[in-house]
Amino acid sequence: MKAIFLDRDGVINELIYYAEHGIVDAPFTPTQVKVLPGVPAALQELKALGYKLIIVSNQPGIAKGFFSEDTFAQISQAMHAQLNGNGKLIDGEYYCFHHPQAKIANYRRDCRCRKPRPGSIIRAAAELDLDLYKSWMLGDGVTDIQAGAKAGCRTILIGKLKCEMCYLLAESGVRPHHVAAGLPEAVDIIRKR
Repeated sequence: MKAIFLDRDGVINELIYYAEHGIVDAPFTPTQVKVLPGVPAALQELKALGYKLIIVSNQPGIAKGFFSEDTFAQISQAMHAQLNGNGKLIDGEYYCFHHPQAKIANYRRDCRCRKPRPGSIIRAAAELDLDLYKSWMLGDGVTDIQAGAKAGCRTILIGKLKCEMCYLLAESGVRPHHVAAGLPEAVDIIRKR
């Protein structure tokens, strides 16, 4: 079976700017979750094309002390509530909660599931009987493209390919197969393949 592996923040939902921390990051509260325009329809189209939809995302917010496990569950529920107007869209979720410099000791590790390593993708493929060579990894960061390439997937970088991103990708020795402005454009690319 083929799959679309999706990063979450910046692909499915909006990123948030936190002035007090000086960072752009994932939502830290359920009320901050805003699914990007066109995403539910794009996901429905990918399902109609026969793809399983799997979220594969680094989520170190708990490890960094930004929110609790309960808050993470509420954030996920808020995302699903906005996505699932026409039935369940996401077939699996694989989150890496670890971070090598985590404030919370239980989450402090350098693991195989944290992108750019492909551990979460490989685990999902084994558990859900997915063919990685017929699958795609869609993400808005260098680590997403690296993880997808290492797992043997085709890759689409979501967002604009900026000079800094080109440099980072070249430095890492990996390039996305395609670049799309957002998930709806990525669906057009996948449909043509």
